[in-house]
Amino acid sequence: MSTQAKVAIGGVAVGVLLLWLLPFWAAVLVMVGIPAVAYLTLEPSQRRRLRRASRKQLDR
Repeated sequence: MSTQAKVAIGGVAVGVLLLWLLPFWAAVLVMVGIPAVAYLTLEPSQRRRLRRASRKQLDR
């Protein structure tokens, strides 16, 4: 199993756990908020590199 598959399975498991433990709105806020905050903490050069890599993967 690839590393990306393991991360995806872990993310789904955490999402289901959050939905079970928290009200729906709080779980959605956590699931959307953490990646958004992580992106905003990157330096502008890192954001550009991340966007460039994402576009390259989409152009396959």
